[in-house]
Amino acid sequence: MNGVIVIDKPRGMTSHDVVNRVRRIIGQKAVGHLGTLDPMATGVLPLVAGNLTRLAQFYVKSEKAYEGEIRFGFATDTYDAEGEPLASAQPVCCDRGQLEAIVAQFRGVIEQVPPPFSAKKIRGVPAYKLARKNKEVRIEPVQVEVKEFEIVRFEAERAKFRSRVSSGTYLRSIAHEMGRRMGCGAHLSALRRTAVGEFVLADSFTLEQLAEAAQHGDMERCVLHPRKLLPEFPTVAADDAAAAMIRTGRSVNLPEFSSARTVKVFHGQRELIAVATRIAGTLFHAGIVLR
Repeated sequence: MNGVIVIDKPRGMTSHDVVNRVRRIIGQKAVGHLGTLDPMATGVLPLVAGNLTRLAQFYVKSEKAYEGEIRFGFATDTYDAEGEPLASAQPVCCDRGQLEAIVAQFRGVIEQVPPPFSAKKIRGVPAYKLARKNKEVRIEPVQVEVKEFEIVRFEAERAKFRSRVSSGTYLRSIAHEMGRRMGCGAHLSALRRTAVGEFVLADSFTLEQLAEAAQHGDMERCVLHPRKLLPEFPTVAADDAAAAMIRTGRSVNLPEFSSARTVKVFHGQRELIAVATRIAGTLFHAGIVLR
């Protein structure tokens, strides 16, 4: 099978756990994911299967959207609800206005230190492996962009939020730092990813739904239509002759898209055969051929 399946990841599973489960369901090894989700988090986890695994390179910097909850009063070593508290619970003396003022400090382009329990590598070793051995973890800050961060509800010590962020942003770190600035500690108590690039919850299926579809030979309804992929690139249809040239690595003329630098090339309605780049005039060459 060649395609993209959007999974609604359940809480408690790693992204790799989900990939392994889907491999067994569809009976195929060539499956990968487009952006890790922490075990505690749920929601959109796009998986690429078959020859479409080659498209993963286009999603490295995809924008992501989330809904979640921050619990104020104490911080944890993992910056989320699965970690150990770093101190006893403290009273939360903050009103909505004070919280909004703190939240405003995290909008826009910011410098952020990823959590010690994260996949961020230190001299080639994931930080969480060092943290689990109680070794010192020093992670350099990275620049990320918080495009949206809105508090939708604030009651007692809990704040529900909605956010859109650039790739590489750790909402756990934002929650932890908010608690530090408030002086009472905080951690991320819940997180649900609602979008990764063009992939949204409305397109998703649970693992149980996917298994049921596979059992009844109805997998096609779970595979996202390929024309929804990479919407930033125009779509062009190749006839039999042009498709044959592309598949053998030759360049082709695509005059109707002479102004586009990169295009998606389809043979028929559903078969995405290549992502091609303009090399001169109307001449395009396929940098990626999906055989």
